[in-house]
Amino acid sequence: MKLIDQLSKEQIRQLNKLKEQLPKKKQKKKKREQEKVNWEDLMGMNRDIYTRRNGAVRRK
Repeated sequence: MKLIDQLSKEQIRQLNKLKEQLPKKKQKKKKREQEKVNWEDLMGMNRDIYTRRNGAVRRK
């Protein structure tokens, strides 16, 4: 059984008046920060290139 079921109509009105008088809290909206994406790194464009020269592996 809820508390509000046991209250009289007058008590419910008083509670509603008190509820309206309370300052409303501002809800903080969380701004979703966009991630900075480096597309060239994701695609592998900035990777070192290794080649074989005279039996040795060299970086280009």
